[in-house]
Amino acid sequence: MLSPNAAPHLRSIDSSASPNEPESLEALFEGQPLERIQAGGSLFFEGDAASHVFAVAEGVLRIFKILSDGRRVITGFLYPGDLVGVSLRDRYLYSAEAVVATKVRRFGRGRFQDEIARCPELRPQLFARICDEMAAAQDQMVLLARKSAEERVCSFLMLIARRMGCSSQPASRIEIPMTRLDMADYLGLTIETVSRTMTNLTSRGVIEPTGRHTVAVRRMKTLAVLAGEGDDDEAEASYVRQAVWPH
Repeated sequence: MLSPNAAPHLRSIDSSASPNEPESLEALFEGQPLERIQAGGSLFFEGDAASHVFAVAEGVLRIFKILSDGRRVITGFLYPGDLVGVSLRDRYLYSAEAVVATKVRRFGRGRFQDEIARCPELRPQLFARICDEMAAAQDQMVLLARKSAEERVCSFLMLIARRMGCSSQPASRIEIPMTRLDMADYLGLTIETVSRTMTNLTSRGVIEPTGRHTVAVRRMKTLAVLAGEGDDDEAEASYVRQAVWPH
């Protein structure tokens, strides 16, 4: 899922490092060939034999599960630098699909486990990735259980902004390659609610659409407050109250 602490890009290998001793998980995948997945294409399906671990090199993946009644639940989005399929289970616990044209590198699970066992410096990195996934899962539980529709949408926009490294910058432009249906299935909302909330945020001057898949965040601090994440200082709280309950 969407882990906020993951590196935004794969790092290059340090030329001084031994080719037999990868100094990072990213370096472990660096020598593997790139594989291209078209938008909407599947990387693997839930229940498939978990024979490989993948690193996202370019694009965005969505990971999801299909409920018994046919509904889709998106549990996260993966960006360049993220790993997918790390679970030690014999079969994948979810499906992975490309949101846009995406490139990945694959590593055989057996080889991956051997490298982790052989290189002690890789173990804490893998542990940190697993901890990030657990933290993201907990955040998702809070998002769905406790937050209102507006808080969910604003939290999603803040999450995208953090992934792009612009959550502290004013008037930042963020890319949202996901469809409204993707957002709805991730946030536990209907498409109509997502669209209505985005329109409301636009009319209040918090965001401004700048393209088919881009949005400019005009009031980042307000967005954080509306997401339940920001410092609710008096000036910002006053703006939010006026925006929500105009006189």
